[in-house]
Parts: sequence; C-alpha cells; structure tokens
Amino acid sequence: METLLRDAVLPLLAWFRENKRDLPWRKNVSPYTVLVSELMLQQTRVEAVKERYVAFLSRFPTAEALADASEEEVLKAWEGLGYYSRARNLHRAAKIVAREGFPTTWEGVRALPGVGDYTAGAICSIALGLAAPAVDGNVVRILTRLLADGRCADERAKREFSARLKEVYPPETGAFCEALMELGAIVCLPNGAPLCEACPWRGLCRAHAAGEETRYPVLAEKRARRIEEVTVLVLQCGERYALVRREKGELLAGMYGFPVFKETDPAAYGEILEVRKAKFLFTHVEWRMTGYFIRALRPFGEFLWATREEIGARYAIPSAFRPFRAWIL
Repeated sequence: METLLRDAVLPLLAWFRENKRDLPWRKNVSPYTVLVSELMLQQTRVEAVKERYVAFLSRFPTAEALADASEEEVLKAWEGLGYYSRARNLHRAAKIVAREGFPTTWEGVRALPGVGDYTAGAICSIALGLAAPAVDGNVVRILTRLLADGRCADERAKREFSARLKEVYPPETGAFCEALMELGAIVCLPNGAPLCEACPWRGLCRAHAAGEETRYPVLAEKRARRIEEVTVLVLQCGERYALVRREKGELLAGMYGFPVFKETDPAAYGEILEVRKAKFLFTHVEWRMTGYFIRALRPFGEFLWATREEIGARYAIPSAFRPFRAWIL
C-alpha cells in the first residue's frame, strides 16, 4: 500500500498546481483563516461558504476581533450557514487563541472547540506545515478506489488511512492536503460518477484498471432520520413579529426563531392569513413543518417581539425557517 501511495504523491501535486480552484481561503493563509474556513466547510457546500467566508473575515479579520464580539453578533454573521454550534465553537476557539496564541502542535489544535481529527489535520497541514493527514469521507473514497480497498468507509478506515498517509507526506504539506480534498471534490466524485479521464491517478488506480470505480468505497449503513411533525407560527402584531429563543437540549438550541410546537391550535393565536408546508433535514431528524402566518391582536406570551429591521440586523434566523421568512420581508 505504501509503495502505491508514495507513487501517487507527485502526480497529484502536479495536477493540483494546474487545476486547483480559485477559492478565497487559499489566499492570505494563516492559522486563524484556516480555522475559520474549515469550521465553515464542515457539512456545508463550498459554493455556500465562499461569499460568507469573505464577509465573515471582513467583519472579524483576526481572532482578537472575533473574541471581542458578542455571541449574537457572531451568530448573525453566520446566518444562513446552518449548524450554528460551529459558530459558537469558533467564537470560543477565538477567545482561547486571543488569550494564549494559536497552538503549534496537532494536539493543541485538536483541543480547540469544534476541532476534530480531520479539521486539526487540515489546519496543521495547510497553516502550520505539519505532516498531519486530514481524512474525511472524500479522501476515504479516493483512496479506496486507488487501492481497490474494500473496507467499509467508517471511522476506523479514516484512522488507518491517516496513519498510511502520514508515512508518505511530502514537504509540501498544505498543497498535498488540499490536493487530496480537491481530487475528491471535482474528479473522483461519489454516486457512480468519477471523471476518470481527468484524473492524475488513472494510470495507478487499481479500481480503474479493473473497471470497478463505482464499487468503492463500501458505505456504512446510515441511521434513518427520525421524523417530527411540527407547527411553526409566524405571529405578526402591527410591525412586530414573535421570536423565541430555543432552549438548551432542543434542536437549534440558543437560536432565535419562530415559535415551534409539536401540538397546538394555530387559530387560538389570531387570524390565520396563510398556511404553508415545508420540511428541513437535520443530521438525524427531519422536521415536517406546517407554517401558519397569523395576525395577532396584541403582543402576548413570553415571546420577543421584533420589527423586520431588528430581525434583519440583530437576530440570526436558522435556515430551517427560511420557507417562512418571506412572510416578514
């Protein structure tokens, strides 16, 4: 395995130099900017992150600037990216970095809030020049195809491939780390659609030689999402709308959003103006939502009543509620 992996390094680096995408986080690289980009990219598409990354760094150009911001400011700047725990972790990490400086070892980086093995490897390889592999599902896919390795693409495979990659890491640690990511993102695609003719490994790849590219990797069985039927109320009273902060232990904990109920009578809140159905997928839960736009006669309950201008400027409304945002625009 090591011989084939070692033979694959130089072709991959040469391909990356010619074909890498022009992405904003590949400019002015520093440990802080890589931390920001990698946390943003967790479970989020590159296209969705590009503009938000630039805007976020414009507002918080240093760890110190981010550390000095309030949580509400950080969440508002993160709005639309989802998985808001990442924003809170980034905020907490910035406070540590502002106080203690950026860690210089894998262990130190791994200890930052929100940083797992993959993210630590990416930061260390790209920003610190350390031979620290960053192995996610994309990297497992390209390596199982290269090696015609029929193991299950699970956490054990990630650890084993990390150990193998560490043995062949070249001095260009950042370029190699990003090249592995890039190959899986734009050439060695999932779902039976690898672009083998554009691949720098097509002469080395054992799966390609056998005509079995789509056989790999063997995917671990996914846990089925739990389905929850919920009612979302968009309550309007004059020029103000009701928001509620989600409780600890709930989905979207700590976030402001529209009131959500498992069981309630929407007509009890006022005049129903419009009804809309939508769904939203969390990692392990699917919300099947029925949204009601309701005109209330007066503010009531323990809601925060805010104008659309206040909501736009101050409160980060999670993407789950996007189908109902049009009612307050």
